[in-house]
Amino acid sequence: MKYVIIIPDGCADEAQANLDGKTPLQAAHAPAMDSIAANGIVGRSKNVPDHLTAGSAVANMSLLGYDVNRYFTGRAPLEAAAQGIALGANDWAIRCNLVTVEDQIMRDFTAGHIGNDEGRRLLEDLQQQSPEPYIEFTPGVSYRNLLIYRGGEVPAPFTDETHGTPPHDLTDKSIKEDYPRGPGSDRLSDWMSRSVEVFTGHPINQARLARGERPATNVWLWGLGKTPKLTSFRELHGVSGAMITAVDLLRGLAQLVGWKCVEVPGATGYTDTDYGAKGRYAVEELAQSDLVCVHIEASDEASHEGDGAAKVKALEEIDQHIVAPLINALPDYGDYRVLVSPDHPTFLRTKTHSHGYVPWTMCGTGIDPDALQTYDEVAAGRSDRCFEAGSDLMPSFIRP
Repeated sequence: MKYVIIIPDGCADEAQANLDGKTPLQAAHAPAMDSIAANGIVGRSKNVPDHLTAGSAVANMSLLGYDVNRYFTGRAPLEAAAQGIALGANDWAIRCNLVTVEDQIMRDFTAGHIGNDEGRRLLEDLQQQSPEPYIEFTPGVSYRNLLIYRGGEVPAPFTDETHGTPPHDLTDKSIKEDYPRGPGSDRLSDWMSRSVEVFTGHPINQARLARGERPATNVWLWGLGKTPKLTSFRELHGVSGAMITAVDLLRGLAQLVGWKCVEVPGATGYTDTDYGAKGRYAVEELAQSDLVCVHIEASDEASHEGDGAAKVKALEEIDQHIVAPLINALPDYGDYRVLVSPDHPTFLRTKTHSHGYVPWTMCGTGIDPDALQTYDEVAAGRSDRCFEAGSDLMPSFIRP
């Protein structure tokens, strides 16, 4: 049996007036995804419990069949795993965005999608001017970076009650009430304030302003946690897997559950990603792995920008270049199953990750088709297949 999971991140949405009252999924021309629905079943699931922050870390862990109430410790530790960063018993990983804040308003949680080299230079200078030897600013991709707190033999000042607000939930909103809170939050706020001093007038920002680009005004710290102890996917579900993604969060999650990561040239984690390359690499990987999972960030990024047209286009690219080639290749392997599901909703209206149900569709060996013919939120709402705990979906997908 071959398995394929396709995750169009954040694609679940509401009806849009400028899309003739349709959701982006309904508006998109997506014959491949609709064919999965027509030849299989459609349903919905809730991947983020109400008491946890709506976000990709919780939602994707749940989507892969892990009880987040048991396993989830924070987003940043997953990204640390992707970078091969080992955390000790008293170490913490903290997500470190480069952001643009103006007049206490979060203007851009990506600092204008700042370049890798630009971000690295800013963080290197911030590291040099940080007196604490136990903190490590660790460059990642563009605005997505980490701060590692090395506790050594001394427990860190943070606890499970220490929280930071995801900056993508604050787009065009005041940040005055959303600075870190809980034990040790004063340390986080101090490091954020220090970055303002270092970044103001920095040559990188001066050059960006001269080009008409947004500067990185400071770092924003959130998503902190310690490394989770995850049961391997093979032990939990009985098959091995491979992950194709451009996002460290998914790379780290894959490594922690025992999957291999397949790197794809041209995969960017943005709307300019090479969809065709992702599809080709996924088809090739079918010969090597029991299960291939393709994660695409583009639909989520379009949502964060409030760009409905870009979201529809991203879904059409995913359908044409990823879903279609995979469902055409799968029958050559005999028995197979394919699942399409986003992790969480990201509404164009709010530009933020949200709680709530996401639609999924699956087809393949041993799945008797239902009467639903399209893959979208409305069709899923008519289905009687509903998982209140998103982690229950995966055991129904992986054939016993």
